[in-house]
Amino acid sequence: MQILLGSDHRGIDSALLLRDKLEREGHSVELIAPEPGTACDYPEPAYAVGTAVVRGDAELGVLVCGTGIGMSIAANKVHGVRAALVHDELTAQLSKSHNNANIICLSADLLGQKIMEQIVDVVLRTPFEGGRHQRRLDKITAIETGSTPAETPSTS
Repeated sequence: MQILLGSDHRGIDSALLLRDKLEREGHSVELIAPEPGTACDYPEPAYAVGTAVVRGDAELGVLVCGTGIGMSIAANKVHGVRAALVHDELTAQLSKSHNNANIICLSADLLGQKIMEQIVDVVLRTPFEGGRHQRRLDKITAIETGSTPAETPSTS
């Protein structure tokens, strides 16, 4: 799978370890991050990964910053991004199966490396369920395009 991995300076160490793990498993990973020891404002990698995922350059984006909150807020400003702040295996599974998240955001400061790797594994193996969840994603798309979600016709 093609994965875009972005981080700021607080997430770089975790992102590097995550990249190595994913590449060992056969995934193609592009890292968008500062050199270790160099400061980086989280909106920059969030925007780069978000726009690339929406363009179709990757099937999944993973963003890592101190808390994951800033990356999530910034990435979700990109039209077409569904970035989920994920903090355990359950939220990882639901972010994909119910929300079809195309980007997950992780906290380098609050999660250990092992749980971050487990979260990514869960997202990679979880399919989107569709059905009633697709109807809800259609309403999110309506919001992005300036429509009212209540007026969005059901497609499922």
